[in-house]
Amino acid sequence: MTSERAKRFPLGLEDLVREPRRPEGRPGEVRAAALAASAALNARQQPARNLQPGVAGKPQSKQGRAQAPVPAKSPAGAQARPQVMTPPKPLAAPAPAAKMPARPVVQSATVRPSSSGRTAAPAPAPARVPAKPAAQLASSAKSASRPAERSAAPNVALNGAMALTSERVRERMVERLRANGVTDQRVLNAMSVVPRHMFVDPGLAVQAYEDAALPIGHHQTISKPSVVARMIELAAAGRTLTNVLEIGTGCGYQAAVLSQVAREVYSIERIKPLSERAKTNLRPLRIPNIRLHYGDGRLGLPSAAPFDAILIAAAGLDVPQALLEQLAIGGRLIAPVGSQEGQSQVLTLVERLGPAQWRESRLDRVFFVPLKSGVI
Repeated sequence: MTSERAKRFPLGLEDLVREPRRPEGRPGEVRAAALAASAALNARQQPARNLQPGVAGKPQSKQGRAQAPVPAKSPAGAQARPQVMTPPKPLAAPAPAAKMPARPVVQSATVRPSSSGRTAAPAPAPARVPAKPAAQLASSAKSASRPAERSAAPNVALNGAMALTSERVRERMVERLRANGVTDQRVLNAMSVVPRHMFVDPGLAVQAYEDAALPIGHHQTISKPSVVARMIELAAAGRTLTNVLEIGTGCGYQAAVLSQVAREVYSIERIKPLSERAKTNLRPLRIPNIRLHYGDGRLGLPSAAPFDAILIAAAGLDVPQALLEQLAIGGRLIAPVGSQEGQSQVLTLVERLGPAQWRESRLDRVFFVPLKSGVI
């Protein structure tokens, strides 16, 4: 090299070889990365333990791929250039089956002696998310699928109940009531707006708008829609009702219909579980003018008397005298009277004409549960 060229290029070619760029980070992290790269290079140079069956002399890795060729050594005398090796990216493990237990991931690191003769610590394995056990995966999958199962295949009775909330179904019931002789439009409107399926068991919801009495437990029933409409129409008789007393709340359906016709409705039930059930059924409807009471219906409710109308939803051999006394003058009482033997019950209308005068009219043949005293 001439002196002029040396002035322009003061460094030789061997001086232009760049040193490998040192990674940034803490000393411990740099050392760990270097050891990991060394371990990966050493793993590539060693022959694979598992060989492919039927083919000799061709080492295979655990993933079934051929090992990468070992780079050839540099010829003697040649200047070795520094080479930066990057550790191979770990392959994504296949998702474990739902019934097979997940195997723990074991990582091995090659321990190589350092230049000082001491054994270097193994390179820390890269952090991995621990695999969930199969039982936990199955449990999480089951819990995640519950909302979909409920929305896809809900209970058949609930399906029927949801379908029965349409106005068309109740309108068909109202048309049958009109055909059977119910003419008071207030009563027909009340029957059309009260959802009867909410007052029966879910398994009977598909029969809620048929003209049939349905069991509600404790040997009690919900009356036929035609009977409910008939009794309310007879009690109202075209008048504006202020106070109405119902004996035998049951599931609360007749009280809900009465609340659409009268200003205040008082209802008494002697069976405690049924009284609580009526409260549960009526709560979602948020009807403000119903007063439920737990007690003996044969005694009535003197604190709220007199009543414009009294409806008794159970049959006795006669009408209790306490109820006759609590009926307002000009008021009307509707009750089934008779015994259950031979189905001799008759729907009876009692009108109070004066302080000590009542008039009784016998109307339709019906069938109700017996009217009893006391509470249970």
